[in-house]
Amino acid sequence: MLLVEIGDDIAAFGTAKKLAFWAGVCPGNHESAGKRVAGKKRKGNPYVRRILCEAANAAGRTRCVCREKFESLLVRRGRKRAIFALVHKILRIFFVLFSRGDPYRDATIDYEALSVERNAPR
Repeated sequence: MLLVEIGDDIAAFGTAKKLAFWAGVCPGNHESAGKRVAGKKRKGNPYVRRILCEAANAAGRTRCVCREKFESLLVRRGRKRAIFALVHKILRIFFVLFSRGDPYRDATIDYEALSVERNAPR
């Protein structure tokens, strides 16, 4: 569904920041007199935001790099803000992977051990 909403020409966005702004998931930031206040969520594509929120909820419960990020933010910022920050991270990862054409390889998973385990005689 994400590809349907974004389209197959991801180069039209140029950067991951522009894609995040289009989707409405870039964090707002207001600073006045040295005080930083988080801004409101931006208007963007509600379908993309909904899909990414579901993906972030799922990623927060699995063993991956995203879970580590989610748990560190959960303690400091709360559940909703942690999910929204994870949505932004997932969209940036999606942009890089799709623009380069690379498969996703999680840093916390040992893929060699998995392939040995799968190919081992039973």
